[in-house]
Amino acid sequence: MANVAEALGILNSSDILFTEQEVSAAVDRMAEEITAKLGGEYPLVLSVMGGAVVFTGQLLPRLKFPLDFDYVHVSRYGDKTQGGELVWKQAPKEDVQDRVVLVLDDILDEGHTMAAIRDKVLEMGAKAFYSGVFANKLINKAKPMAADFVGLDVPDRYVFGYGMDVRGAWRNLAAIHALK
Repeated sequence: MANVAEALGILNSSDILFTEQEVSAAVDRMAEEITAKLGGEYPLVLSVMGGAVVFTGQLLPRLKFPLDFDYVHVSRYGDKTQGGELVWKQAPKEDVQDRVVLVLDDILDEGHTMAAIRDKVLEMGAKAFYSGVFANKLINKAKPMAADFVGLDVPDRYVFGYGMDVRGAWRNLAAIHALK
């Protein structure tokens, strides 16, 4: 992001797709679904840095079961608006061998990042893999996988807020916005 004026210009010219209240309700519903499915487990939860930080921080206190926590850092975007080559910055530090693993990410766009994480976690010996994404982008092509838990379906537009950035800015928004 070049400067504050540019960031404010992007925000002021964006469309609000989901309000803060709609976002919170989606996280509540996801927490109930995840608790119903994984409540009898003691899963390892992996948050995908940095986009999933806001979502993970809001979701974890709503989960009603014990869990271990770690993170992975994988990116296809950097500060760009289109995905590129997958870059692993940090694999899980926690042992995933024979564990139920839940990976949380901000958005399932084309699905390549989550599919790569799934493959890596299963290769490392996890006994089960689940994925939760706050936003599932509705695109007109097949994805290599679908998320097990989804907060909101978003249109095929560049969305930002609630952990998702636009040119490095606005991860801190409580609502979901889209570029015009």
